Amino acid sequence: MRSMAIASRLKRGDLFFSRLRRQLAVAVYPFSSRAVDDGSTNITGPHLPVLIVGAGPVGLVLSMLLTKFGIKCAVLEKSLIFSQHPQAHFINNRSMEIFRKLDGLAEEIERLQPPVDLWRKFIYCTSLSGSILGSIDHMQPQDFEKVNSPVCVAHLSQYKLVNLLLKKLEKLGVHVKSRPGLSDELDPGSLLEKKILLGHECTSIQPTKDGVIVTAQVHNGSKLEERRFHCSILIGSDGARSTVRQLVGVKMKGERNLQELISVHFMSMDLGKFLLKNRPGMLFFVFNKEAIGVLVAHHLEQGEFVLQIPYYPPQQNYQDFSPQACEKIISKLVGWTPQDVQVLDIKPWVMHAEVAEKYLTCNNRVILVGDAAHRFPPAGGFGMNTGIQDVHNIAWKLFYFLNDFASSSILQTYESERQPIAISNTNLSMENFKAAMSIPSALGLDPTIANSVHRAINSGLGSIIPKSIQKAVLEGVFSLGMAQLSDYVLNEKNPVGAMRLEKLKRIFEEGKSLQLQFPAHDLGFCYKEGALVAGTSESTQKCDRAGSGTVSREYIPTGKPGSRLPHMHVKPLTAVSTEETFSTLDLVSGDKPEFILIIAPFKASYKIARAILTKAKERHVLLKVCIIWPQDSCQSRSTGSRTELEPWENYIDVEEVKRDCSWWDVCCSTNKGVLLVRPDEHIAWRTESDRVTDAGSEAENVLSKILGL
Repeated sequence: MRSMAIASRLKRGDLFFSRLRRQLAVAVYPFSSRAVDDGSTNITGPHLPVLIVGAGPVGLVLSMLLTKFGIKCAVLEKSLIFSQHPQAHFINNRSMEIFRKLDGLAEEIERLQPPVDLWRKFIYCTSLSGSILGSIDHMQPQDFEKVNSPVCVAHLSQYKLVNLLLKKLEKLGVHVKSRPGLSDELDPGSLLEKKILLGHECTSIQPTKDGVIVTAQVHNGSKLEERRFHCSILIGSDGARSTVRQLVGVKMKGERNLQELISVHFMSMDLGKFLLKNRPGMLFFVFNKEAIGVLVAHHLEQGEFVLQIPYYPPQQNYQDFSPQACEKIISKLVGWTPQDVQVLDIKPWVMHAEVAEKYLTCNNRVILVGDAAHRFPPAGGFGMNTGIQDVHNIAWKLFYFLNDFASSSILQTYESERQPIAISNTNLSMENFKAAMSIPSALGLDPTIANSVHRAINSGLGSIIPKSIQKAVLEGVFSLGMAQLSDYVLNEKNPVGAMRLEKLKRIFEEGKSLQLQFPAHDLGFCYKEGALVAGTSESTQKCDRAGSGTVSREYIPTGKPGSRLPHMHVKPLTAVSTEETFSTLDLVSGDKPEFILIIAPFKASYKIARAILTKAKERHVLLKVCIIWPQDSCQSRSTGSRTELEPWENYIDVEEVKRDCSWWDVCCSTNKGVLLVRPDEHIAWRTESDRVTDAGSEAENVLSKILGL
């Protein structure tokens, strides 16, 4: 546990930040009603620096970050209630690292999630009580040892995450308005900041000289009313079928309609207890001659599940999947009939693999994040996680732009940085989806055949065939395929079955089935260009080589600009106990958009630090210096860096905690290294102090490049 002294040092500069925020109240735009001149008409309405459309996890995380940074914002959500459908559930390392900074959110997720031994496996079987075809354990020893990250991955249903976020936001003064009423909120003197407005559906977006006018349709009792907002920045975080994206005319690029499915949310303590005792896991892939489906165990101890069933409209109707029909399918997949199945929700959905052609439009005033900007197959859990990292990237940039400390080009770096990551994650999701499909293919049930027949029936000459015949043809294909899963075919004594089972075994042994964790992508993704300064030194080139191997699943720490700051345990220089250790990621504040300059205790490095501190103050950039001392630096504990950095006080001296290699080895650098880390924990610039001839000029150039000045 960290001592109060550590907390005090890590938060040094908070008082300065509070004063700065008060001084910048005008720069962040006073929240008031004002006349808006869009060049053609005057519109009176409430004005916001940032308006967020969509109150899913991504929109709520952005609201929380902006509120912490002192940026006034509000959230519009078209639904009247928050969905209780579990939806996304896997939270990767990088997202959990971000959640660690959100007032202990990661710790609460870890407390609420099921025990890891209950969800670490994917299980492939003929039924939930039948033969196991294969089982994959997705947790490795290094995950628990926290070698690459200070936190582990997690498994928590999306609606539970939303509930946690709402509680955190409430503590920050952000409240949900669940009963839309216009009488009080349209009062020009009322404040809409720190509000999540339910029942507000965005219907039009009109650019103005200094922002955007948003019209929302409000469900006010039995009638619909219109409401207008004027904002400097509009954020579209309204999901895969984003209204914001459609209204501004941004197209998606990629593969559409990969697969249609029915999602069945149900409860069954009987099934939960059975799986707890016999075969605990997160995902169950069930293949038998009567039914096929993927069961997601959201919480075995609570008996909460979601079943995903392939769906082929219009030959199959959504209405065919009644609660009673779904209960029968569940019984076929389980192998016996649980008596307490309670179907809570049934939803159709379509799987896509697409990325928006652009993330910013309307003169950089409308920004797409999360599923509004990218739609992935669920294989690998990249959707929500990529969205969380989107808003972590844009939040600090909005702070510097809205305060006139950076040009609008800093917002453009959001697209140049995040769009390539989305494209990479789309490709990886597709690879993982194909890996998932290799299992039924190995069993003789090739999904591509059913999908090809389905497409042929629905296009060209096939579409003129009577519906009854279309349905019969499709069902015939299904019957033929599912016959391959019969006990007669799928057994060791049948030569065909034995060959298929052997092929299946090889897929599992070679790690070619559906994977859950991708450390090289989750932690090792790197921005190639954007709000950063690429390095050219020999050590940087070595980092380029080290950090370019994302074809492998292995994460390789690096100090390369654009990469996430590596995790390593350090402790305050004055600490006398190893219990006071913390992660290098904790050097970056979660409460303010502060840069961190990391150096070693050398004269030349201190010179660069003083120059950066001076230029940062001139540029109104929040910045703290961290000096990492070698382990056992006992002789320096009394004074640390005070003499070298006077009169500056916003610095912290830390010491390496013993391990196989030094901090600078981890960063592919010598101890003359200098790292400038952004508020989103990505490295903005790196150099070596003995290569800098004019520290002041270098500091000016670096900050100007990052801020787009």
